[in-house]
Amino acid sequence: MTTSDRSRPAPAAPILSPRALNRATLARQLLLTRTAMPAKDAVRHLVGLQAQNTRPPYLALAARLDGFDPQELSGLMESREVARIVTMRSTLHTLTADDCLALRPLVQPVIDRELRIFLKRSPGVDIAELAPLARELVEERPRSLKELREGLLKRWPDNDPQALATLARCALPLLQTTPRGLWGRSGQVTLTTSRAWFGRPEPEYSPAQTDALLDATVLRYLGAFGPASVRDMQSWCGLTRLRPAFERLRPRLLAFRDVQGTELFDLPDAPRPDEDTPAPVRLLPEFDNLLLSHADRSRVVPPEHASRTWYVNTSYSTVLVDGLLAGIWRAQEPKKDGRATLTVELFADAGRARRTEIAEEAVRTLELLSPGADHDVRFGEFYGTKAG
Repeated sequence: MTTSDRSRPAPAAPILSPRALNRATLARQLLLTRTAMPAKDAVRHLVGLQAQNTRPPYLALAARLDGFDPQELSGLMESREVARIVTMRSTLHTLTADDCLALRPLVQPVIDRELRIFLKRSPGVDIAELAPLARELVEERPRSLKELREGLLKRWPDNDPQALATLARCALPLLQTTPRGLWGRSGQVTLTTSRAWFGRPEPEYSPAQTDALLDATVLRYLGAFGPASVRDMQSWCGLTRLRPAFERLRPRLLAFRDVQGTELFDLPDAPRPDEDTPAPVRLLPEFDNLLLSHADRSRVVPPEHASRTWYVNTSYSTVLVDGLLAGIWRAQEPKKDGRATLTVELFADAGRARRTEIAEEAVRTLELLSPGADHDVRFGEFYGTKAG
């Protein structure tokens, strides 16, 4: 390198428009076209599916995969190849067995924040004593929350039973066992450890191994949600101080900027479609990761609609039109007349062609939720919480 080369300023990072970011993210999220991918591969590629309720992971895959059969994911849960466990943002996700084991200890610092809150509500409780007691209970056999609370109350009878159960969930990698979460079946929440469920040891990482796992997770996050900033990934997983990981990886990444000047990182070979690439209508479930995994959600959520996906602490199921949040939807089970209804509430008129496309997606969703029923798609006015 010559002296003149060293003194030459580095080229400015290319700017990605909001629409370019939108199309890139939709491509990573398998939402530009339905993909012929096995459900297990999709769950791994997406680094899990948010799963506060039982149906959203199935609906999320139905929006993304060509010919998706809910029984495929249900079968993976029964065979213990995927499971439901608290991980990113200290929320429940459906993850592959490998990711349940690997990511749970990685995000333990996030879960520890919740643990400290509940320790303050539990005077006299020593987590070093509670954790092995809870492990013994749930590894003897999967326990319901009621059974876990009752077992812990025998040792700490004067404490809040819900706080005790929450402490156990924070201290241990507890997952929800089947039949909870299976398609078309019901079951109360029962818990055991990942070690007991998968028959594999729970990993313990050295600092160097933690750094290596974090670097690998950054790359996977960018593959599923990029291009993205450091703050974006921190919003997705709940961890903080991730800048060093991105700096370690910088030689392997491309750098961009958004129109506000925020630095964005991306994988060199990841898809970044032309911003004029058509984006089909999609109906997404509540808590879909697409809407929850960036600090700046404007690539998918127009600012004027930013508060319209939530009511108190409940997430609405959402409608994407041209790749952007455009409305919400809700489905009703078949009534006595055998008719299942899906109602779409748009934030603004989408035009006749888009309404036809929305109706087609709604019928597809009803066929998944209520096979064999008559299907009724309705359009209504949005009356939810308005943006401030």
